Amino acid sequence: MEVTQTSAQGLKQEFKVVLSARDIEREIDQRLSEIGREARVPGFRPGKAPLAILKRRYGDSVLGEVVERAISESSEKAMSERGLKPALRPKIEVTSFDKGKDLEFKLEVEVLPKIEPGDLSALKLERLVAEVPDGEIDAALERLASQHKKSETAPAGHKAAAGDVAVIDFKGFVDGAAFAGGEAEGHYLELGSNQFIPGFEDQLLGLEAGANATVKVTFPAEYGAKHLAGKEVSFEVAVKELRTPVKAAIDDQLAKDMGLADLEALRKAVRERIEAEYGELAKQRLKRALLDQLAASHDFPVPPGMVELEFEAIWKQIEASKKEGELDPAEAGKDEEKLKADYRAIAERRVRLGLLLAEIGQRNSLSVPQEELNRAMMDEARRFPGQERQVLEYFKNAPEAVAQLRAPLFESKVIDFIVAVAKPAERKVPLAELLKEPDEDAAEASAEGGAKDKKSAKGGRKKAAKD
Repeated sequence: MEVTQTSAQGLKQEFKVVLSARDIEREIDQRLSEIGREARVPGFRPGKAPLAILKRRYGDSVLGEVVERAISESSEKAMSERGLKPALRPKIEVTSFDKGKDLEFKLEVEVLPKIEPGDLSALKLERLVAEVPDGEIDAALERLASQHKKSETAPAGHKAAAGDVAVIDFKGFVDGAAFAGGEAEGHYLELGSNQFIPGFEDQLLGLEAGANATVKVTFPAEYGAKHLAGKEVSFEVAVKELRTPVKAAIDDQLAKDMGLADLEALRKAVRERIEAEYGELAKQRLKRALLDQLAASHDFPVPPGMVELEFEAIWKQIEASKKEGELDPAEAGKDEEKLKADYRAIAERRVRLGLLLAEIGQRNSLSVPQEELNRAMMDEARRFPGQERQVLEYFKNAPEAVAQLRAPLFESKVIDFIVAVAKPAERKVPLAELLKEPDEDAAEASAEGGAKDKKSAKGGRKKAAKD
């Protein structure tokens, strides 16, 4: 094999590789010999067919197989001997080849950059801790009580109002004939809950228990049952009972209804849940600050092909948001070229951070255990009730899908490792500060002074936010 480097531009390298006709022929003969051990050739016992006969019979098909394997193996060897780590699948172009002649091809490869992580212990991080005020607990308990509300029989003469529960019998008719699935007895219907066809519940407002009514509604044109879609339907309704809502008391009984011992245990459980939610938010704030500092302190070239792939993925999302009218108003007014430039910078940042985190993880022997990956696959399968087996089978046969699951798990491990090394200081803050967007912090700091430095920090946070 003869390898000549023809170009080197940053992380892009190009080589001319020549494989001699003699080596190709030797590989073909070896492969034909392997085939000949089992091939059944008329006039010859198995394994006894002459090489010349095998070559006439199988030569063309073996040639393609041998050339493909030779290109693959020689490409890997050429890169390995030069210590090159490809960032993406190399591009290969056969430039010259005929039977009996040397095989020449061009090898284009983007290589991974050399990365030297900085001193992780020097990162200045802080973990925000927000104490959960008692008022937050009280408000959460009020919501729980509202969700567990009950109802009681309304007094005589009570007129149905939104929020009441009407116990009704009903029967539906379309074109004068009753239709299947359009009737029920003793059905509990919360008025204003929009459980029924639009307009149905409104026509029960003001009725008293014992009243009968004819309710006329029109099914939506997109209704699932085609024989009812867009049809005007009438329901004969009998109001058997009216019940008014009664909010559950915030007491030991509410706690017991939720499987806890008493109100004190319920308050504790609510506090822990809220603390966990705020803790997750604080973790995301910490991660964002960490990534901002890593991005600011590491500047190395990144493979253009990786950036382009990342940008294309981002831009597809942007175009989908445009189509659905969900693009951020601040970005909707931007010139498309400016918007592309902004997101290309974000793509480059993502690639650089991804490579850096991968290097840190590799240097510190971090990995995702198989049992953790199995749990992630099971969690994903549970998102598709009734299809769990098919989802797990898909992962079994799709290594790229497993890799997509492994990537965020690995990133999380690396982030946790860096946080442990950096030892962030804890700072107790009011809840409002934890809930505040980091950009707001930068804006306030800029207003107080040191505008140049603060604007720089703000720009970094904006990009992290888009990450």
